Amino acid sequence: MERHRTGRMGWLRAAVLGANDGIVSTSSLLLGVAAAHATHGSVLAAGVAGLVSGAMSMAAGEYVSVQSQKDSEQADLERERVELKTDNEREHGELASIYVSRGLDPGLAKQVAEQLMNHDALGAHARDELGISESLRARPIQAALASAGSFTVGAAMPLLVTILAPAGALAALLSGTSLAFLAVLGGLAARIGGAAVLKGTMRVTFWGAFAMALTTGVGALLGAVA
Repeated sequence: MERHRTGRMGWLRAAVLGANDGIVSTSSLLLGVAAAHATHGSVLAAGVAGLVSGAMSMAAGEYVSVQSQKDSEQADLERERVELKTDNEREHGELASIYVSRGLDPGLAKQVAEQLMNHDALGAHARDELGISESLRARPIQAALASAGSFTVGAAMPLLVTILAPAGALAALLSGTSLAFLAVLGGLAARIGGAAVLKGTMRVTFWGAFAMALTTGVGALLGAVA
C-alpha cells in the first residue's frame, strides 16, 4: 500500500518542534548567561537546568494539547454512536449526501453509504463526516514522548559544544554551530514533509539567529548593570 506523508505529520510536527526548541532555547540561554560574564561552570549548570525543564515543559504542553484534541474526538464519536442508534436512517442519508457532494450520483452514493454502514457504520461516519481516521487520530503519549525526546537531543547539541569549546571562543562557536544545527534540522524537516528545503532552512535559521542575538543582548545588558 502506498504510504503518504500525512500519516506521520503528527509525530513529525512534535519531533521537529521539540528539536528546534531544544537548540534555540538552550543555545540562547547559554549565550545569554555567558554574555553576563558568568563562569564556565555556571553557564553549563544553566544549560543543564534549561534542558531538563524544557524537556518536561514540552512533554507536558504537548500531552495536554493533544489530549484535549483526543477528548474532542471521543466526544464527537460518542455523539455519533448515539445518533446511529437513535436515528440510523437520517445518518444513512447524511453519509450518502456527503458522497453526492464528492461527485457520486445519488443512487450510487446511497449504495456506497449502505455498504459502508453495514460494514462499519461508526468508522464510516468518523472518517467521512468527522474527518477522524486511524492514521491522523490524536495520540497524546506518543506526542509527549516525541517532544521531550527530540527537545533533549536538540538541547544536548549546544551543551556539548559548550563543554568542548574554549572559554574565549565559546560565543562564536556556540552561535555558529547552533545555527548550523538549525539549518540542517530545517532542511531535513522540509524534505520529510515535502516542502521547499531552502525555504524551510532559511526560516528556521533566521528565527534562531534572532532569538540568540536578542538573548545575548539581554545577558550583556544585565551583566553590565550587575
